[in-house]
Amino acid sequence: MEAVYSVFLDYLTDSGFGQFSWPNLVMIGVGCLFIWLAVRKGFEPLLLVPIGFGILIGNIPYDASSLSLSVYDGPVSEHDVHYYMVEYGEAEDGVIPLTFFEPLPEQERHRGDYLVEEGRAIMVNTHALFSAPGWYGAERGNAVVALGQGRSLLVAQEVKAPSGKYPQVWSPEKQDVFNASILWWLFAGVGLAGFYPPLIFLGIGALTDFGPMLANPKTLLLGAAAQFGIFAALLGAMALGFTDQEAASIGIIGGADGPTAIFTCSQLAPHLLGAVALAAYSYMAMVPIIQPPIMRLLTTKKERLIRMEQMKPVSKRVKIVFPIVGFLLTAFIAPGGLPLLGMLFFGNLLRESMVTDRLAKTAQGTFIDIVTILLGVTVGAKTSAANFLTQDTIMVFVLGIGAFAIATATGVLFAKLMNLLSKEPINPLIGAAGVSAVPMAARVVHRVGQEEDPQNFLLMHAMGPNVAGVIGSAVAAGVLLSQLG
Repeated sequence: MEAVYSVFLDYLTDSGFGQFSWPNLVMIGVGCLFIWLAVRKGFEPLLLVPIGFGILIGNIPYDASSLSLSVYDGPVSEHDVHYYMVEYGEAEDGVIPLTFFEPLPEQERHRGDYLVEEGRAIMVNTHALFSAPGWYGAERGNAVVALGQGRSLLVAQEVKAPSGKYPQVWSPEKQDVFNASILWWLFAGVGLAGFYPPLIFLGIGALTDFGPMLANPKTLLLGAAAQFGIFAALLGAMALGFTDQEAASIGIIGGADGPTAIFTCSQLAPHLLGAVALAAYSYMAMVPIIQPPIMRLLTTKKERLIRMEQMKPVSKRVKIVFPIVGFLLTAFIAPGGLPLLGMLFFGNLLRESMVTDRLAKTAQGTFIDIVTILLGVTVGAKTSAANFLTQDTIMVFVLGIGAFAIATATGVLFAKLMNLLSKEPINPLIGAAGVSAVPMAARVVHRVGQEEDPQNFLLMHAMGPNVAGVIGSAVAAGVLLSQLG
């Protein structure tokens, strides 16, 4: 009987019940709140339902090494790992030359060869995964790096492609090597590989009609003006002690573009990915709550009643040429945003060329739906309580909403300035649509305008700066990645 009791006690200790703590309960409550907001309030259900359920997945207490849930996660305790910048050399006879650089002080740096045996690395470090060139290609030989996760150290190994082997994860506590699970692969889409955001942008491009912006090119300026919130939040984050890379990742929330925020953060500050992604999508969902008070505060009733002239139709030739010319111009300006910009304009070319209907319909429908599901669930699961409930997370959310509010305000104020200088009337409300929450921000502008005049139709006018904001946020991200990546 005592043996049965001992087995049962061990089972409870190793189960989720035995490892459960109040931070897990808080995050599970947050996940349920997201689902409730989506189901009962209708706030961005296609995003909040997957993210909310992902939060539930990521906060079930469990040995991370067996699921590979947190292979890319951080930060980790300074007692668990030493931080190095690593450069790999050619592997010879099972030995990989690893050269260790800053941020360690000069007297603490180590240089030399470190033996690698059966996926085990003698020296432990975290930064190699984020900084070592050729990690995913592993062209220089076996790339090995140890990652800290709580009290255990996970070693991720990627072997040369010709060997036919898959990435493995080793837990020193279990003294065992096993193949990475399916979740390891799913999480790669929001990790360093970061392929979900560009795929989302392919679908966005195929869904987007740039006609309103091309019919009134001045709205490009409104999309650019709204990006001021990104750089204002960046400066604020730096003033609070965040590094340049962390500040850039936080500031991009001001673009109100979830995929762009995820892509930028995964490249510059992966340890903040959960907080940045959750903040970005939360504020996107709350556009109808956040933006209207700012819009009413900064405009007069007379300005909100302004009716804009009907837009002229845009020729098909212009619509076909635009994604090609637009891509070349923006990619040369901000090559760091090439994956996002390339897929955005490629998707739009599929839509407008009229000879790739099957591809365009696929990108617009099932394809983007599948990627949205994977992106939402994996982003949600990144918000494990151990890494999410921190002071830095609180500051990320505060700076994020500040960035969003500033982006909305600068868009409205710039539209007011344009109205003073333009011969054609411009309703300042459309400046708020410069954030790239498509098409929700444009709908909010239309609704606020109709509250003053039910016969004032601003939706198509607001779509101009709205789609310009998508381009603007991707360019802003590209500039940050080019300078800080």
